[in-house]
Amino acid sequence: MAEPDGLLAMGGDLSVERLLLAYKNGIFPWYEGDVPLWWCPDPRFVLFPEDLKISKSMQQLLRKTSFRFTIDKDFASVIRYCKNSPRSGQTGTWITGEVEKAYCKMYEAGFAHSAEAWLNDQLVGGLYGIRLGKVFFGESMFSHSSNASKFAFIKYVEHLRTEGIALIDCQVYTPHLESLGAQMIPRQQFIQLLNQLL
Repeated sequence: MAEPDGLLAMGGDLSVERLLLAYKNGIFPWYEGDVPLWWCPDPRFVLFPEDLKISKSMQQLLRKTSFRFTIDKDFASVIRYCKNSPRSGQTGTWITGEVEKAYCKMYEAGFAHSAEAWLNDQLVGGLYGIRLGKVFFGESMFSHSSNASKFAFIKYVEHLRTEGIALIDCQVYTPHLESLGAQMIPRQQFIQLLNQLL
């Protein structure tokens, strides 16, 4: 029943229960203004962990890097930096104060997770999202140092793969994630995968 752009519903709240119900059905919130909008785009942008592409320059960076990688070390700071980071071509952020509080509650409940890149004990890059079953739903990432978010993403995908994660939902297209191996698949295929992997 979604619109052609993927818009499915508006309103409601961001309770843990509603968010879990949404993600299990391939739906995610994305704000425009003060009202939560709920989306299920077709096609869907995803990454199969085995398809992760690592460029030669990134392979060198991963071998020689001075970045340090952690998981769930500082979720609150990761989402705050994602919220406050300027986005190319965007005047603001969809991560409102309400969204920030909701996903911190999801983290406290054990469903949301973060991956971090540190440089000289400073948090310089990272990402966060929701993990359910064998699926990780990526939400946002930030970088305060060249290649920091890419470093965190690659290290986290490699980690998730060892733990049996079979699908990473990237939601909507970005050239950055396409360069790392993400691809478009039909929404029907995405929903079928969720039914299998959750």
